[in-house]
Amino acid sequence: MAYMMPNERLKWLTLCAAVVVLASVGNTLAANPADSDQKGPVFLKEPTNRIDFSNSTGAEIECKSSGNPMPEIIWIRSDGTAVGDVPGLRQISSDGKLVFPPFRAEDYRQEVHAQVYACLARNQFGSIISRDVHVRAVVQQFYESEVNNEYVIRGNSAVLKCSIPSFVADFVQVVSWQDEEGQLYGTLEDQQGTDGKYLVLPSGELHIREVGPEDGYKSYQCRTKHRLTGETRLSATKGRLVITEPIGSVPPKINNINDKFQLMQVKLSQNFAMQCPGQAYPVPVVRWYKFIEGTTRKQAVVLNDRVKQVSGTLIIKDAVVEDSGKYLCVVNNSVGGESVETVLTVTAPLSAKIDPPTQTIDFGRPAVFTCQYTGNPIKTVSWMKDGKAMGHSEPVLRIESVKKEDKGMYQCFVRNDQESAEASAELKLGGRFDPPVIRQAFQEETMEPGPSVFLKCVAGGNPTPEISWELDGKKIANNDRFQVGQYVTVNGDVVSYLNITSVHANDGGLYKCIAKSKVGVAEHSAKLNVYGLPYIRQMEKKAIVAGETLMVTCPVAGYPIDSIVWERDNRALPINRKQKVFPNGTLIIENVERNSDQATYTCVAKNQEGYSARGSLEVQVMVAPQISPFSFGDEPLNRGEVASVNCVVPKGDLPLDIYWTINSALIVNGELGFTIVRLNKRTSSLNVDSLEAAHRGSYKCIANNSAGYAEYVATLEVNVPPRWILEPTDKAFAQGSDAKVECKADGFPKPQVTWKKAVGDTPGEYKDLKKSDNIRVEEGTLHIDNIQKTNEGYYLCEAINGIGSGLSAVIMVSVQAPPEFTEKLRNQTARRGEPAVLQCEAKGEKPIGILWNMNNMRLDPKNDNRYTIREEILSAGVMSSLSIKRTERSDSALFTCVATNAFGSDDASINMIVQEVPEMPYALKVLDKSGRSVQLSWAQPYDGNSPLNRYIIEFKRSRASWDEIDRVMVPGHTTEAQVQKLSPATTYNIRIVAENEIGSSQSSEAVTIITAEEAPSGKPQNIKVEPVNQTTLRVTWKPPARSDWNGEILGYYVGYKLSNTNSSYIFETINFITEEGKEHNLELNNLRVYTQYSVVIQAFNKIGAGPLSDEEKQFTAEGTPSQPPSDTACTTLTSQTIRVSWVSPPLESANGVIKTYKVVYAPSDEWYDETKRHYKKTASSDTVLHGLKKYTNYTMQVLATTAGGDGVRSVPIHCQTEPDVPEAPTDVKALVMGNAAILVSWRPPAQPNGIITQYTVYSKAEGAETETKTQKVPHYQMSFEATELEKNKPYEFWVTASTTIGEGQQSKSIVAMPSDQVPAKIASFDDTFTATFKEDAKMPCLAVGAPQPEITWKIKGVEFSANDRMRLLPDGSLLIKSVNRQDAGDYSCHAENSIAKDSITHKLIVLAPPQSPHVTLSATTTDALTVRLKPHEGDTAPLHGYTLHYKPEFGEWETAEVSVDSQKHNIENLLCGSRYQVYATGFNNIGAGEASDILNTRTKGQKPKLPEKPRFIEVSSNSVSLHFKAWKDGGCPMSHFVVESKKRDQLEWNQISNNVKPDNNYVVLDLEPATWYNLRITAHNSAGFTVAEYDFATLTVTGGTIAPLDDGMGHGNVHARIPMPAWMPEWLDLNFMVPLIATVVVVAVGICVVCVALSRRRSDDMRGGQKDVYYDVVYNQTMGPGATLDKRRPDLRDELGYIAPPNRKLPPVPGSNYNTCDRIKRGRGGLRSNHSTWDPRRNPNLYEELKAPPVPMHGNANIYGHGGHAHGNVECHYRHPGMEDEICPYATFHLLGFREEMDPTKAMNFQTFPHQNGHTPVPGHAGTMLPPGHPGHVHSRSGSQSMPRANRYQRKNSQGGQSSIYTPAPEYDDPANCAEEDQYRRYTRVNSQGGSLYSGPGPEYDDPANCAPEEDQYGSQYGGPYGQPYDHYGSRGSMGRRSIGSARNPGNGSPEPPPPPPRNHDMSNSSFNDSKESNEISEAECDRDHGPRGNYGAVKRSPQPKDQRTTEEMRKLIERNEAGPKQLQLQQTNGAGFTAYDTMAV
Repeated sequence: MAYMMPNERLKWLTLCAAVVVLASVGNTLAANPADSDQKGPVFLKEPTNRIDFSNSTGAEIECKSSGNPMPEIIWIRSDGTAVGDVPGLRQISSDGKLVFPPFRAEDYRQEVHAQVYACLARNQFGSIISRDVHVRAVVQQFYESEVNNEYVIRGNSAVLKCSIPSFVADFVQVVSWQDEEGQLYGTLEDQQGTDGKYLVLPSGELHIREVGPEDGYKSYQCRTKHRLTGETRLSATKGRLVITEPIGSVPPKINNINDKFQLMQVKLSQNFAMQCPGQAYPVPVVRWYKFIEGTTRKQAVVLNDRVKQVSGTLIIKDAVVEDSGKYLCVVNNSVGGESVETVLTVTAPLSAKIDPPTQTIDFGRPAVFTCQYTGNPIKTVSWMKDGKAMGHSEPVLRIESVKKEDKGMYQCFVRNDQESAEASAELKLGGRFDPPVIRQAFQEETMEPGPSVFLKCVAGGNPTPEISWELDGKKIANNDRFQVGQYVTVNGDVVSYLNITSVHANDGGLYKCIAKSKVGVAEHSAKLNVYGLPYIRQMEKKAIVAGETLMVTCPVAGYPIDSIVWERDNRALPINRKQKVFPNGTLIIENVERNSDQATYTCVAKNQEGYSARGSLEVQVMVAPQISPFSFGDEPLNRGEVASVNCVVPKGDLPLDIYWTINSALIVNGELGFTIVRLNKRTSSLNVDSLEAAHRGSYKCIANNSAGYAEYVATLEVNVPPRWILEPTDKAFAQGSDAKVECKADGFPKPQVTWKKAVGDTPGEYKDLKKSDNIRVEEGTLHIDNIQKTNEGYYLCEAINGIGSGLSAVIMVSVQAPPEFTEKLRNQTARRGEPAVLQCEAKGEKPIGILWNMNNMRLDPKNDNRYTIREEILSAGVMSSLSIKRTERSDSALFTCVATNAFGSDDASINMIVQEVPEMPYALKVLDKSGRSVQLSWAQPYDGNSPLNRYIIEFKRSRASWDEIDRVMVPGHTTEAQVQKLSPATTYNIRIVAENEIGSSQSSEAVTIITAEEAPSGKPQNIKVEPVNQTTLRVTWKPPARSDWNGEILGYYVGYKLSNTNSSYIFETINFITEEGKEHNLELNNLRVYTQYSVVIQAFNKIGAGPLSDEEKQFTAEGTPSQPPSDTACTTLTSQTIRVSWVSPPLESANGVIKTYKVVYAPSDEWYDETKRHYKKTASSDTVLHGLKKYTNYTMQVLATTAGGDGVRSVPIHCQTEPDVPEAPTDVKALVMGNAAILVSWRPPAQPNGIITQYTVYSKAEGAETETKTQKVPHYQMSFEATELEKNKPYEFWVTASTTIGEGQQSKSIVAMPSDQVPAKIASFDDTFTATFKEDAKMPCLAVGAPQPEITWKIKGVEFSANDRMRLLPDGSLLIKSVNRQDAGDYSCHAENSIAKDSITHKLIVLAPPQSPHVTLSATTTDALTVRLKPHEGDTAPLHGYTLHYKPEFGEWETAEVSVDSQKHNIENLLCGSRYQVYATGFNNIGAGEASDILNTRTKGQKPKLPEKPRFIEVSSNSVSLHFKAWKDGGCPMSHFVVESKKRDQLEWNQISNNVKPDNNYVVLDLEPATWYNLRITAHNSAGFTVAEYDFATLTVTGGTIAPLDDGMGHGNVHARIPMPAWMPEWLDLNFMVPLIATVVVVAVGICVVCVALSRRRSDDMRGGQKDVYYDVVYNQTMGPGATLDKRRPDLRDELGYIAPPNRKLPPVPGSNYNTCDRIKRGRGGLRSNHSTWDPRRNPNLYEELKAPPVPMHGNANIYGHGGHAHGNVECHYRHPGMEDEICPYATFHLLGFREEMDPTKAMNFQTFPHQNGHTPVPGHAGTMLPPGHPGHVHSRSGSQSMPRANRYQRKNSQGGQSSIYTPAPEYDDPANCAEEDQYRRYTRVNSQGGSLYSGPGPEYDDPANCAPEEDQYGSQYGGPYGQPYDHYGSRGSMGRRSIGSARNPGNGSPEPPPPPPRNHDMSNSSFNDSKESNEISEAECDRDHGPRGNYGAVKRSPQPKDQRTTEEMRKLIERNEAGPKQLQLQQTNGAGFTAYDTMAV
């Protein structure tokens, strides 16, 4: 037990206190004190006994425990030492797991990987240790199993063993066997039974029965499986049976002596087999026996379903512990016998439990822990306390008296050789345990005699201790001089004192105070020295037991004492080794003996003066008894025999008491057959004349004397034959009860009690009880649950223990059955008026009485003579019959018969059903009618107790009689039916009849109906479907027969779908052609290639459509295969043949019937040239190509061909033909070098047909007899100098080339003659050299001649002169370094000497990669681009093809290969309405060339277009239906819609759905009646999205409309135009004039305000202060055209498309009620870095730190407008202090490299923003980045776009008048919104009437990729009435709708930013910018805040009702400058009284 240190205890107390405080704060007071739930550790997850793992997998061992406080987990070894980490091999994880990582085989360590571990959990209350964990790592080792031959005598059974190496035997098991034919033999579990010839035993052996000669021909292998790695493998060897034919008889013999005695251990529930390997001839008989436990008696093993014998092998399934024991197998035949003993142990998993698991015991009370364990076998039981062994091995642990140190954790461990188990329990202490402590005590003291002495001891403890006093070991009692007293203080301490009155010298000595309580003792001693003469107090006689140690201290008084000695017989001690004497007077004698140490000892004390005192001590040595061992013998005695035993006490003092006990009970002489005789003083004899069972037990002889006692125990075992304790008797049980028959017997050994049941009905032959669910035997008691008659019979109970013949008793178990009806309920029918008999048969014990009830009322035949009851006695019971003479309707009732006997009763019911014909149906009504059918209903009549089989509906034309009727049969369970096959517009009479099994009812009353007209009933005729082309089918047909029209046919629905699919038809409508007999036709387009379509047609008239025609199926024309043949492969066969093979393409990609395959092939170096490719057709999947060039690399492709043409080619494959012998060298020269030498040179063969290994030069002198000389020359040498020739003698030369195949043909012969004259000749040949671009080239010119010839070169006819790149080499060669394209041409070499001259000409070809091709755009569609490709004019080398590179604006680059012949190429499967970049590179065999210019283009398609409101919205009182089909998709298919709504007066939008599919209608529910709502729809397609807002009012509850909202000017209808007199010209329309005038006024006011602000020069220049803010607003607004986001990536599909800078997160999904740009602005409040963004919701005084004011400059530049785009006209109009080097406003400059897609050579022009100063921003700039409440600068994004375009900011008006200068109006863009071009038209435009200044009406909202072409955007949307108001699209709804005017109200503290003004649009017919749309936005657009929407419409609508004012009021307020901020802003931005009204966000 580890005690806590004080500081640890303090920590725990602090922790507890904290927990209590927390609990009280949370208002959850603990019910118990803080430590009430504290407990010791308990294992939650304990590791298993064995952990085997492979070194390749490693292992983790988990150990979890609980406790309070949480226990600490420590891993220890079996010796208790802690386990630490071993790097890479063993580590302990933080959560307490012991981890063994995978390791290499060489890293195996025995002490780590083969170790017994345990897990120790401990906290302050104790420790517990887990069961032993045997860890074993298995290193993967190669192993092989083997099967050896087995020798067997014919007719016997054979067992083949699979030998597995011992080092893997634990992990490898046999899973199956197989013979050489592959026949598998499975294990016992796999096979159905054990009757076959072959059986795989559970232990893995193959058992073969009744071996015959044919079995010797098979060989067998075993298959094993490694359970750790899962690896299976066959045995390395095959075994077979060696069959011996017996010669004569052979007695049984066991070949292996080890097989005669076997030990087996199997696990519980396993299957196992015990073998008996004896062989003999004749074939022996094998019998198995089992020994009765503890005896030598055996009984035959009972065979049943679980225990089977196969030949000599005993197979037991599902082993149980009771199977354990000793088995004997006996093998006998006619000539001998043999036996095999097998000891079987069935192991059951060990488990343990301690009862109780926790107990709290008071001090001194006993504690008992009982270890309850299960499992088999159990070798040891041991106990541990807090992880330390206690040395206790009994199941019960008893602590007689609990002390403080006993508290803690106790564990019981049970173990066997295989495993262990543990259980833990906690012992807590009850009450308080404070052992006594001496708190204060007296000290040693020396004094004179006389005065009194006061000694004091203070002790504490709980319970309160008692204090006693001793002097020199003798207790002090009160007397006249010594007084002892004590009292208890208030704090519980005991104060005790000793008073000695007038102390004497004799009072000196060792005083001791002893504090004692029941929980402990504490003592203190000190000497009191009193001056005086020596004095020794009297010593009492000391008795001591022999063998112990005597220790005595001499009680000396007086002071000072000089010496104390001990004497014996006047001799000073010590006189031997055992004695020790100490100066303080202590004497010790060890191992006291009577003879040597019993004596009188004298103590002598002396002082220095020589005075002495003596005292004597008598020591008496006593000897304790000692008993000699005795026993009753080794073998148990039998009942009735005599037993006698003597107890001899050879040592010990007399007198001795000797007595006997049996099983701890005292034996009395003469009782229970015992006789005790005391033979002498030291011997007692115990005799039993006739042993009985009661005499069994443990006998103890106890000897006692004054010195002590001794005991000895011997056990007597008495063999007692079984005898009944409870003999069974006959029993009777009620059926269904749980029967229990007890059968108990006693005896020694304990008898085994078994039950058997008699076979048949009589006792005699018995068989074992089959184990079943309801029959079981427990401890001799037979239990039969739910006993039935089948369990009745005779039962035998047998008790056997091997002593005597055993007991048996036969009893009869009878089952007393109450009456029982086998059929509890049945139905019986009878026809009305006929007789009926009801019968009940009851089984059971007779007599049985039966009564009848009818509908639960007693039926008495006496009361009704129609009923008669009869009874008949049957063998098994009684039959009762109830007869009814004539059945009536009232007899339809429930008849019950009740049977009763002495054991119970039962009842059965008969449901009597009296049947008759039904009554007639009534209430016949017409529910519905059509042209050919009528729907009827009727009421079901009484069915006559027989289910109605059917109704018969009879109908006739009204003029016919009821004899000419038609009938319709209707099932009887329905009361509605349809009468069909009527003629349209005809009068019918209809009636109905009901029918059941008995008969038919009468007819109902008839009803009359007239049928209606109906849809056509005939199908179109002569339908033909023919293919037109690969994607088109033509359908022709003729109308149905005229009689089937049923009206006038209006047209046809033609439906088509893919055949063989479950999809629905797609229908197209065709109008009817009135011309008689004319065929209709329709072409179905855009179909799949070579796909079968099913076509149906139906005609329709005004009533509806007729029947569908029969399906006509037809294929579209065949296309070309869309996938190439797969698995293309080539194999070289010879030097001129290659085999090519392939697999046909997948069927679904064939697009037709593949007719042939084409193999395209050519030499690889000519592959690029289409003209040199060869084609071979074949129908098979391989072919051989013949006639190929030798030793040539060929490239091949395979394609499939259908009727539609050639399919896709496969990926090229390459094969090289085999080499062959080369051709002859193409040319030979022989040049005279002198009078004895000739130089032979040659050119290589034209076709080397391989790698040339050497050349052979043949030379021969002319003349018949001379031999030919040969000279071999290396392959790289092209000349040979023949020497030692004869002068003027002609020689003939020829040359051959050789490859590895052999020598080739010889060249032409050439003759030369050595001579003194050596003319100049060139040995090199004319040749063509091919050089690669930028590499070196060398052209040879080897010349001979004497004198040495002069060599000169000409290049393209010009004399060569050496330079840096070209020089002449010493051997005459010309070297060109780093060849370029210009070096190509002719090079001639001239050699000349005085005799002759010679020349050769080389041609140099330069191979260079191609130059950049020309790429032009040819055509665009919504999903494809067509580009035209042309090679560069300057390319000389052949071009092999093009690589086309293209990417969407936000995607990755993709490539496509284009052949060199293709003039055009289609790039398909592109995104609709998206921008793309395209460029191309050419390539040849040198490589890829330069890239072309990038082509920027876009696919066709626009974002969605708005529908008309009436077609889209349908309003009701509490919902609104949205018809999404009304939307136009703009050419790009719709993806989904986002729907939001809000009440008109609310700010926040509520998202209804963010994923509405385009084809559906959608209903917005739960609206309030008669309420105005705003609805916002966002439509998405791949080109972007469109946002539309609508106002609508729900209807009243009664369906009426409500009055329009008053717009603040007295106009109820917000869409109404202001009325005008007819005489006023159109242009004076107030809708036009009022905004115009208001705009002029606002601009004038704005200019004035700016001027005032400039004059004040207030220091609010933004750049003077926070530079980071300024740049965030201005600089970051510029961004390159490529800086956009791919909105089509699936992960960003629904994003708003914002491209996040490095420090920003991606925005949310649309419709998430969270505005992206708001979110982006959540930077830090101070915006201290370039990347931070402004959060308008943070600090309203953001710009308060701005510095000195700007200094105005003089100049002519227009401050407000944008000047021309030339670079020279930009000047800085303001100088800002400290910022002279900043970028000037309106400065245009270049930025390079904005994105990697941009060409760095094309710098983009950028223009900076104007500075603005003053409180009121000009209208065009309203709303950009101005915090509310601060009159700061406003920077619009005037020229922030980076595409160069002239005059991008202003337009001339169409009348040629002077163009007004506009302030660019910022717009309201969402991230990544509009194209570059589109951004140029975002600025204010001039109307066509002249140069009036117009400020944009309000902000608009661009969603990703959302800019429609402007003709649509503005022309259709803004012309005329402008649709519905459009509000801010974002999370914060209208964002408070505060205007920029709120800047004048610094006190409002509003966190909202100012609203941005709209993108300006013309209200007139001005020509709009024709640039295309783009999906781009600069980052600054998101950095500007998003203000509230402006309202676009014909008449202004005030954002909030309370702000509504008339136009006149507004005008006056403006003049007085009193208008509220909101109105002012709206006036400024919208014109006087008019709101630009927009339904679409662009």
